[in-house]
Amino acid sequence: MGVRRAQPWPIRVAHLVNIVAFVMMMTSGLQILRAYPYFGPQGETWTWVPLQGWDSPEWLRSGGWLAGARHLHFAWMWVFMANGAFYVGYLVKSGELRRRMFWPPRDTRPAVRQLLRYLKIRKDSEPVNLYNGLQRAAYTGAIALGLLEVLSGLAIWKPVTLHRICWLMGGYDSARVIHFLALLGLMLFVVVHVVLVAVHWRQAPHIVTGGPKETTKETKETTKETMNETPQEETKP
Repeated sequence: MGVRRAQPWPIRVAHLVNIVAFVMMMTSGLQILRAYPYFGPQGETWTWVPLQGWDSPEWLRSGGWLAGARHLHFAWMWVFMANGAFYVGYLVKSGELRRRMFWPPRDTRPAVRQLLRYLKIRKDSEPVNLYNGLQRAAYTGAIALGLLEVLSGLAIWKPVTLHRICWLMGGYDSARVIHFLALLGLMLFVVVHVVLVAVHWRQAPHIVTGGPKETTKETKETTKETMNETPQEETKP
Protein backbone atom coordinates (compact mmCIF):
# COMPACT_ATOMS: atom_id res chain seq x y z
CA MET A 1 0.00 0.00 0.00
CA GLY A 2 1.69 3.24 -1.16
CA VAL A 3 1.16 6.92 -0.47
CA ARG A 4 0.64 9.62 -3.07
CA ARG A 5 -0.79 13.09 -3.42
CA ALA A 6 -4.40 13.75 -4.40
CA GLN A 7 -2.97 15.35 -7.55
CA PRO A 8 -0.07 13.07 -8.63
CA TRP A 9 2.96 14.74 -10.22
CA PRO A 10 2.23 13.55 -13.82
CA ILE A 11 -1.16 15.27 -13.68
CA ARG A 12 0.35 18.44 -12.20
CA VAL A 13 3.08 18.58 -14.86
CA ALA A 14 0.62 17.92 -17.70
CA HIS A 15 -1.72 20.61 -16.36
CA LEU A 16 1.01 23.26 -16.16
CA VAL A 17 2.44 22.39 -19.58
CA ASN A 18 -1.05 22.51 -21.04
CA ILE A 19 -1.60 26.03 -19.71
CA VAL A 20 1.43 27.31 -21.62
CA ALA A 21 0.70 25.27 -24.75
CA PHE A 22 -2.94 26.36 -24.90
CA VAL A 23 -2.11 30.05 -24.41
CA MET A 24 0.53 29.95 -27.16
CA MET A 25 -1.70 28.07 -29.58
CA MET A 26 -4.71 30.28 -28.88
CA THR A 27 -2.81 33.56 -29.32
CA SER A 28 -0.94 32.42 -32.44
CA GLY A 29 -4.15 30.93 -33.85
CA LEU A 30 -5.95 34.25 -33.46
CA GLN A 31 -3.08 35.93 -35.31
CA ILE A 32 -3.48 33.40 -38.16
CA LEU A 33 -7.26 33.91 -38.21
CA ARG A 34 -6.76 37.66 -38.54
CA ALA A 35 -5.41 37.12 -42.07
CA TYR A 36 -8.88 35.92 -43.16
CA PRO A 37 -11.50 36.01 -40.37
CA TYR A 38 -14.34 34.58 -42.48
CA PHE A 39 -15.69 31.06 -42.98
CA GLY A 40 -17.13 29.13 -45.90
CA PRO A 41 -16.16 28.65 -49.57
CA GLN A 42 -14.67 31.61 -51.40
CA GLY A 43 -17.45 34.02 -52.31
CA GLU A 44 -19.98 32.13 -50.20
CA THR A 45 -19.45 33.18 -46.59
CA TRP A 46 -21.30 31.17 -43.95
CA THR A 47 -22.97 33.94 -41.99
CA TRP A 48 -24.15 31.63 -39.19
CA VAL A 49 -20.61 31.25 -37.82
CA PRO A 50 -20.19 33.66 -34.86
CA LEU A 51 -17.64 36.49 -34.72
CA GLN A 52 -17.22 36.78 -38.48
CA GLY A 53 -14.63 39.43 -39.25
CA TRP A 54 -13.53 39.63 -35.61
CA ASP A 55 -10.39 41.69 -35.23
CA SER A 56 -9.03 40.29 -31.97
CA PRO A 57 -7.09 42.74 -29.79
CA GLU A 58 -3.32 42.81 -30.27
CA TRP A 59 -2.62 41.69 -26.67
CA LEU A 60 -4.53 38.49 -27.41
CA ARG A 61 -2.35 37.56 -30.41
CA SER A 62 1.21 36.31 -30.80
CA GLY A 63 3.57 35.60 -33.70
CA GLY A 64 3.69 39.14 -35.06
CA TRP A 65 2.49 38.29 -38.56
CA LEU A 66 0.97 35.40 -40.52
CA ALA A 67 4.13 33.35 -41.20
CA GLY A 68 5.52 33.91 -37.72
CA ALA A 69 2.22 32.91 -36.13
CA ARG A 70 2.03 29.75 -38.25
CA HIS A 71 5.53 28.65 -37.19
CA LEU A 72 4.70 29.32 -33.55
CA HIS A 73 1.35 27.57 -33.81
CA PHE A 74 2.78 24.41 -35.38
CA ALA A 75 5.68 24.26 -32.91
CA TRP A 76 3.32 24.34 -29.92
CA MET A 77 0.95 21.95 -31.67
CA TRP A 78 3.42 19.11 -31.14
CA VAL A 79 3.84 20.05 -27.47
CA PHE A 80 0.05 20.14 -27.05
CA MET A 81 -0.40 16.75 -28.73
CA ALA A 82 2.43 15.05 -26.84
CA ASN A 83 1.24 16.47 -23.54
CA GLY A 84 -2.34 15.36 -24.20
CA ALA A 85 -1.20 11.83 -25.07
CA PHE A 86 0.93 11.71 -21.92
CA TYR A 87 -1.99 12.89 -19.76
CA VAL A 88 -4.56 10.48 -21.15
CA GLY A 89 -2.04 7.62 -21.11
CA TYR A 90 -1.32 8.26 -17.45
CA LEU A 91 -5.03 8.36 -16.58
CA VAL A 92 -5.58 4.99 -18.24
CA LYS A 93 -2.49 3.30 -16.80
CA SER A 94 -2.93 4.61 -13.25
CA GLY A 95 -6.65 3.94 -13.00
CA GLU A 96 -7.37 7.66 -12.51
CA LEU A 97 -9.55 7.70 -15.63
CA ARG A 98 -12.60 6.39 -13.80
CA ARG A 99 -12.65 8.84 -10.95
CA ARG A 100 -11.69 11.90 -13.03
CA MET A 101 -13.63 11.48 -16.27
CA PHE A 102 -17.38 11.81 -16.82
CA TRP A 103 -19.37 8.56 -16.75
CA PRO A 104 -23.05 9.23 -17.62
CA PRO A 105 -24.70 6.52 -15.44
CA ARG A 106 -22.80 7.81 -12.44
CA ASP A 107 -22.35 11.53 -13.08
CA THR A 108 -25.34 12.89 -15.02
CA ARG A 109 -27.66 13.47 -12.06
CA PRO A 110 -24.90 14.71 -9.70
CA ALA A 111 -23.74 17.12 -12.43
CA VAL A 112 -27.24 18.60 -12.73
CA ARG A 113 -27.52 18.86 -8.95
CA GLN A 114 -24.14 20.57 -8.73
CA LEU A 115 -25.14 23.06 -11.42
CA LEU A 116 -28.27 23.87 -9.42
CA ARG A 117 -26.07 24.48 -6.39
CA TYR A 118 -23.95 26.97 -8.30
CA LEU A 119 -27.15 28.68 -9.47
CA LYS A 120 -28.31 28.88 -5.82
CA ILE A 121 -31.38 26.79 -6.60
CA ARG A 122 -30.27 23.97 -4.32
CA LYS A 123 -28.67 24.51 -0.91
CA ASP A 124 -27.74 20.99 0.22
CA SER A 125 -24.11 20.07 0.91
CA GLU A 126 -21.70 19.24 -1.91
CA PRO A 127 -20.53 15.63 -2.49
CA VAL A 128 -17.23 14.66 -0.89
CA ASN A 129 -15.21 13.14 -3.74
CA LEU A 130 -12.12 14.20 -5.67
CA TYR A 131 -14.35 15.83 -8.31
CA ASN A 132 -18.09 16.30 -8.50
CA GLY A 133 -20.13 15.29 -11.54
CA LEU A 134 -20.11 18.76 -13.05
CA GLN A 135 -16.33 19.03 -12.81
CA ARG A 136 -15.93 15.64 -14.47
CA ALA A 137 -18.25 16.73 -17.27
CA ALA A 138 -16.25 19.93 -17.79
CA TYR A 139 -12.86 18.20 -17.83
CA THR A 140 -14.06 15.45 -20.13
CA GLY A 141 -15.62 18.05 -22.43
CA ALA A 142 -12.33 19.96 -22.52
CA ILE A 143 -10.47 16.81 -23.58
CA ALA A 144 -13.05 16.20 -26.33
CA LEU A 145 -12.66 19.80 -27.54
CA GLY A 146 -8.88 19.40 -27.49
CA LEU A 147 -9.18 16.29 -29.66
CA LEU A 148 -11.42 18.19 -32.08
CA GLU A 149 -8.83 20.98 -32.21
CA VAL A 150 -6.08 18.51 -33.11
CA LEU A 151 -8.06 16.65 -35.78
CA SER A 152 -9.50 19.77 -37.41
CA GLY A 153 -6.09 21.47 -37.22
CA LEU A 154 -4.45 18.55 -39.02
CA ALA A 155 -7.18 18.68 -41.67
CA ILE A 156 -6.52 22.38 -42.26
CA TRP A 157 -2.75 21.91 -42.25
CA LYS A 158 -2.59 18.96 -44.71
CA PRO A 159 -5.99 18.67 -46.42
CA VAL A 160 -4.60 16.54 -49.29
CA THR A 161 -2.07 14.38 -47.45
CA LEU A 162 -4.48 13.82 -44.56
CA HIS A 163 -7.57 13.71 -46.75
CA ARG A 164 -9.28 11.07 -44.62
CA ILE A 165 -9.16 13.32 -41.57
CA CYS A 166 -10.30 16.22 -43.75
CA TRP A 167 -13.23 14.12 -44.97
CA LEU A 168 -14.06 13.20 -41.36
CA MET A 169 -14.24 16.93 -40.55
CA GLY A 170 -16.63 17.52 -43.46
CA GLY A 171 -14.07 19.10 -45.78
CA TYR A 172 -11.59 21.95 -45.50
CA ASP A 173 -14.10 24.74 -44.88
CA SER A 174 -15.97 22.71 -42.27
CA ALA A 175 -12.68 21.88 -40.57
CA ARG A 176 -11.92 25.61 -40.21
CA VAL A 177 -15.31 26.18 -38.58
CA ILE A 178 -14.87 23.22 -36.22
CA HIS A 179 -11.38 24.44 -35.31
CA PHE A 180 -12.68 27.92 -34.50
CA LEU A 181 -15.77 26.78 -32.57
CA ALA A 182 -13.70 24.31 -30.54
CA LEU A 183 -11.33 27.16 -29.70
CA LEU A 184 -14.26 29.27 -28.47
CA GLY A 185 -15.42 26.31 -26.40
CA LEU A 186 -12.00 25.91 -24.81
CA MET A 187 -11.79 29.64 -24.12
CA LEU A 188 -15.17 29.46 -22.38
CA PHE A 189 -13.95 26.46 -20.37
CA VAL A 190 -10.87 28.41 -19.28
CA VAL A 191 -12.97 31.40 -18.16
CA VAL A 192 -15.36 29.20 -16.14
CA HIS A 193 -12.43 27.20 -14.76
CA VAL A 194 -10.69 30.35 -13.54
CA VAL A 195 -13.90 31.60 -11.92
CA LEU A 196 -14.43 28.30 -10.09
CA VAL A 197 -10.78 28.24 -8.99
CA ALA A 198 -11.35 31.68 -7.48
CA VAL A 199 -14.50 30.43 -5.74
CA HIS A 200 -12.70 27.37 -4.34
CA TRP A 201 -9.39 29.18 -3.83
CA ARG A 202 -8.29 27.00 -0.90
CA GLN A 203 -7.89 24.04 -3.27
CA ALA A 204 -6.13 26.00 -6.01
CA PRO A 205 -2.56 25.39 -4.67
CA HIS A 206 -3.11 21.62 -4.94
CA ILE A 207 -2.28 21.70 -8.65
CA VAL A 208 1.20 22.89 -7.65
CA THR A 209 1.75 21.19 -4.28
CA GLY A 210 -0.18 18.01 -5.07
CA GLY A 211 -2.65 18.47 -2.24
CA PRO A 212 -3.13 16.15 0.75
CA LYS A 213 -1.51 12.73 0.81
CA GLU A 214 -3.64 9.64 0.40
CA THR A 215 -2.91 5.93 0.32
CA THR A 216 -3.36 4.08 -2.95
CA LYS A 217 -5.76 1.75 -1.14
CA GLU A 218 -7.95 4.70 -0.16
CA THR A 219 -7.82 5.97 -3.72
CA LYS A 220 -8.98 2.63 -5.10
CA GLU A 221 -11.79 2.45 -2.54
CA THR A 222 -12.89 5.99 -3.40
CA THR A 223 -12.86 5.15 -7.11
CA LYS A 224 -14.91 2.00 -6.47
CA GLU A 225 -17.42 3.93 -4.39
CA THR A 226 -17.86 6.69 -6.98
CA MET A 227 -18.37 4.11 -9.74
CA ASN A 228 -20.99 2.26 -7.71
CA GLU A 229 -23.05 4.99 -6.08
CA THR A 230 -26.54 3.70 -5.29
CA PRO A 231 -29.68 5.25 -6.79
CA GLN A 232 -30.82 6.12 -3.27
CA GLU A 233 -27.74 8.26 -2.72
CA GLU A 234 -28.19 9.96 -6.05
CA THR A 235 -31.83 10.86 -5.43
CA LYS A 236 -31.46 12.37 -1.96
CA PRO A 237 -33.08 15.84 -1.86
